Amino acid sequence: MQSEVIEIGKNAIQEEIEALKNLKEAIDENFEKAVNLILNTKGKVIVTGMGKSGLIGKKISATLASTGTPSFFLHPAEAIHGDLGMISKEDTIIAISNSGETPELLAIIPTIKRWGNPIIAITNNPKSKLAKESDIHLFLNVKKEACPLNLAPTSSSTATLALGDALAIALLKQRGFTERDFAIFHPGGSLGKKLMKVNEIMHKDEELPLVSPDTPLNETVIVMSEKGFGCAIAVNQENKIEGIITDGDLRRFIKNGGSIDKSLCKDAMTKSPKSITKDMLVIEALEIMERHNITVLPVVENNKVIGLVHLHDILKSGVI
Repeated sequence: MQSEVIEIGKNAIQEEIEALKNLKEAIDENFEKAVNLILNTKGKVIVTGMGKSGLIGKKISATLASTGTPSFFLHPAEAIHGDLGMISKEDTIIAISNSGETPELLAIIPTIKRWGNPIIAITNNPKSKLAKESDIHLFLNVKKEACPLNLAPTSSSTATLALGDALAIALLKQRGFTERDFAIFHPGGSLGKKLMKVNEIMHKDEELPLVSPDTPLNETVIVMSEKGFGCAIAVNQENKIEGIITDGDLRRFIKNGGSIDKSLCKDAMTKSPKSITKDMLVIEALEIMERHNITVLPVVENNKVIGLVHLHDILKSGVI
């Protein structure tokens, strides 16, 4: 029984793979027209569909919105009872129906056409009413459902989802949408955290443990202790970085016979220390720390110290 079940599962997946191959063959100039239409849309892309098509439509809309194309989903049954008012004259409509004959969907098409909103239809029937009423028709080209009864939306819903992804990816590339752009729309997601910049977590202003290279070492130690970063950053009168002194530098200095009471900061500090800029990614700062076995990095701009990042700040940020 187990081997039979496994075989059924594999066959279902194979059926959907074949559906995707057929969809790929159906991609033509209409796909490019749809992408260009959306690119030139000044308003939003409104996705609509009933049943399983509606569920897929919600995902397509969400994907578009998260990749730089403003979009929302409109339920056709709600639309005919007032939600058509959510459509503005600058919006483009993506209407999804496998048969192209969904009554609830067809009921709102005349009003949308009367308003002059362009319609992109996604159907598996190029001769359907929805296909004919649309400005651009995208053909799914699904031969059969993975469902053995050829009834439950399976291959067709998978193909629709893939087509929506293809639109989103084409639009993303045409817009020059980057990882940083993606992070803006996903500030709470893991990718958003990984694309967090240094300026979002760095310490600055009065928090910084700044000293002069000529500051007595015993006073430098006090600054290190008060600020709590285990270091002090040596800067000149122009606030340009001269060096850094850490707990490790201090221990090595004392081990080699140095005196805290008779020395200056510059006697124990590391000159020309590693530093980062505020626009660097936090994950890049972490890589520098790991590569050089350090736990703190000054943040500089035109060689002037404007901030500081500690390993603890990176751990708290959630980027790892």
